[in-house]
Formats: sequence, C-alpha cells, structure tokens
Amino acid sequence: MDAGSVMDVAARASRTAQLKAHVLSLGFDAVGFAAAERLDEEGVHLEDWLARGYQGSMQWLARNTDRRIDVREILPSARSVIVVARNYYTPHEHSNAADAAKISRYAWGRDYHKVLPRKLRLIEEHIRASEPGAETRSYVDTGPVLEKQWAVRAGIGWMGKHSNVITRDLGSWVFLGVIITSLELDCDNPIADYCGTCTLCIDACPTGAIVEPYVVDGSSCISYITIEQKPKLEIDAALGEQLKNWVFGCDICQDVCPWNRFEKPTDESDFAPRPGVALLTLDELASMTD
Repeated sequence: MDAGSVMDVAARASRTAQLKAHVLSLGFDAVGFAAAERLDEEGVHLEDWLARGYQGSMQWLARNTDRRIDVREILPSARSVIVVARNYYTPHEHSNAADAAKISRYAWGRDYHKVLPRKLRLIEEHIRASEPGAETRSYVDTGPVLEKQWAVRAGIGWMGKHSNVITRDLGSWVFLGVIITSLELDCDNPIADYCGTCTLCIDACPTGAIVEPYVVDGSSCISYITIEQKPKLEIDAALGEQLKNWVFGCDICQDVCPWNRFEKPTDESDFAPRPGVALLTLDELASMTD
C-alpha cells in the first residue's frame, strides 16, 4: 500500500470514529455503518414476500422496489449507509384486565416520527459542516428504505424470527433511523444470529402471522389488523377474539423474546408513556372523541 493509500485509510478511520462519537453524543444508543451497495439477497426475500401477498393492503410496499434494494437509486453518490438505534423501552407492564385496551409500547409516548428525524437532521448538518459537498438523505420509516435489513448489515443487531431487529444490549425495543451519504466510511461487521432454536415468538403469535422463521404474513399480524386494515368492520368475530384486547399494534412477539430480558429503561423523555395510555380501558377508548 502506497503512502497516499495509507493516508486515505487513516483519514477514513478518523472520519468514521469522529462521526460515531458525534452520533452517540446526540443520545443514540447505537450506530453502525455499511457500504451502500445493492441488497441482492434481501431483495430476493422482499420479492418473495410480496409475491405471497404478505403486504396485505399496504400496496406502497410493492412500489419503488428498485430503490428499496439499492439506495444508490435514491442517492446516486451514495457510498455509505449510517444506521442509528434509539431505545424506547419503558418499565411499565401491559394490563391483563379483561377490559384493557392494549396499545403497543412504541406508541405510548410521543410519535417517534417526530422525535428521531430532528436528531437525524443534526447528524446531516454535522456531516455537511465537517465534509463540505457531502450529500445525505435520511429516513425514519418514511421512505423506500429497508431499515431493518440495513441495521443488520451495519452490525446494529440480527434479524429475529419475528422479523424485528434484536440488539444484544437492548433487545428489540429500538427505533431505527437511516442516513444515506456520499461519505466513504469504515463499515461495521454484521453480528451473528443468536436466536438459535428458540421459537417462542412463533408459538406465541395468536394469529399465526409468523408463518416461518423470519417471515411474517403482514396481513395476519395484529399490528396490521389494528392499524392498517380498513375498514375495521372487516375484522370478524373469530379474528377479534384472537386480537387479545390489542387495539393499536401488538407487542406479544417481543414480550416473549428472551433477549428482551436485557431491556433497559430509555432515557428519552419523549418516549415516556402519556398519562393513562398504558392502562386504558375499552370503555374509555370508546368514549374518546377526536
């Protein structure tokens, strides 16, 4: 390796370390980097999932597959993908009362779509200030980007059999954000899959939505049924019984995951449960108005 190449490697390593330190200083719990390249294997899985109709009525998932598979279709100058994770776990239990109206833990606090983008913009501003001319695009579950697959590539965690990303330190209670950038950064290595022979999430799903390890039939998932399915009158009595009082989202597959015993309370005040939301009853929900 010539002197110029050595300097390039050193500069990239320094740039990566400085950026990682800055991201963590903003309160993110983890950050990883991956090369901006085509997701060939992941693309095959996506196309198979769509062919099975597992997206249900979420037809937008079948659009822009070229962009989902290759982020360079979004940002032609892309060299790296930055993935951040933010813990949202709060130590409150779901009510087991017969009249409980269960809401997924991620929706107890402020909408993460309003919290994370603000901090991603701070990262983008830092990149452009430190590397003039650098280009970025950021996403928080808001565009044609496979956030979970990129999180796996960037070493944030591994894909659980319930199709959520599991981190070793925080389990699966994390929000993900992605920044595509023209910066060349040192890549992190993916980590091993530690699910082993465990099938607790598969066995616990009331609707059988986890049709096989790592494959979820979105149209059967309680989260889909309670959030995306319209009109709600399509939910028949038998299926309603399977919903187990979930009215917005579902945490069953995450609640039973052994890796979530490593959960730690978030220090993000925006994710603290709003008063009464974790203990809402069906009658209280029915009496609410817009």
